[in-house]
Formats: sequence, structure tokens, C-alpha cells
Amino acid sequence: MFPSFPLTHPELSLGFRIIDNFSDRFSFNLCNNQINDKFHFHQLDSVVIESSLSQFIAIIIIDASIKNNIATSILHTHILNQPLIKTIHHAAFVTSLEAKLFAIRCSINQASSKENVSKIIVITDSIHVAKIFDTSSYPLQIHAVAILEELCQFFSRNPINSIKFWECPSHLEWYLYKAVDLETKASNPTPVYPCKMS
Repeated sequence: MFPSFPLTHPELSLGFRIIDNFSDRFSFNLCNNQINDKFHFHQLDSVVIESSLSQFIAIIIIDASIKNNIATSILHTHILNQPLIKTIHHAAFVTSLEAKLFAIRCSINQASSKENVSKIIVITDSIHVAKIFDTSSYPLQIHAVAILEELCQFFSRNPINSIKFWECPSHLEWYLYKAVDLETKASNPTPVYPCKMS
């Protein structure tokens, strides 16, 4: 049902997996419902304030939505508190999981291509999509492996390179995520070939 890679692929082989070699280079910061939302809101603010002073940190805010069978994924990349890149993608007849995974892949690709970036911070409302590091149980292995290959290259370039994923639920209405979310929902693409399934 889902595309998958053979177990002989290096990213899936024991000892070669990113989780085996770079387990200290990535982390997930979840919004715990038992903790006050205001606390998580302030944590996100602190991350942005800290990062806004460094040219070595890229912050990426990601969102995706589906209207009329067309997925829109938008990501904003900020370095030194300046919007650097805004990317919009449209795809027909894909799931929101695929759209968000694609946005994560694009964000990692863009941020890791900047020579001075050593830390990538990805902020999304779908943190479960970012949990690609255990590919044995991931439904879209073929996409996850492509992301892991890019991350492996990024981590191998410098021992201090890292990535952090931060969850930002829509109900928090955190200002940077809210702007991307509103833009994603306002997008109303029309299919080029409305009669074709692709």
C-alpha cells in the first residue's frame, strides 16, 4: 500500500542508520497538554529570540493544508531574525502526511545548503510526521530515507551540526506559526488538469 525501501538500503541497515550514528544530533520538543500552553508558547519565543542572534541557526516554520484534493505546503526560513526563503508547493491527490513530509524535506535541503548553518530548528503542528528516525515502522519509508540521507550528509559535515523539531499546535496561536498557517489556509490553487488523477 505504501512505497517502501528494501531492508538492504544503508539507511535501514543496523549500524548504518542515522539513529545509530547521530542519536545526539536530533531532538523533539513536544507540547505536553499537562503543562500550561503558555509555558510552551514562551519556550517557542525563547527559541526564536536565542536563534535570532546567530547566523548559524536556521528556523523553519512549516504548515500544509488540503483543499479540493490539492495540498498546499508552505515553509518560511529565517536566519538572523530575517525571513530568508518562503517556499510554496502544490500537489494534487496527496495526503497531508505526504505534503508535510515533503515540506520537511525541502526545509532541511534549503537550510543544510547554507554553508554557515550548523543548527536547524523545524517548527510544525505535525510533530508525528517528523519522527522519521525509526524507518522500520514509518509508513512512507521511501520519503523518510531521502530525508535521512540529507540529514546524514549534514551531520557528517561538522560534528556540531544538529536539528531540533518543535511542536506548535494551531490552538496556541503562536505568531510565527499562525502567519504561515493563515497563508496556507488562504491559498486556493486551481488544478491545471482537473480531470486527471496523478
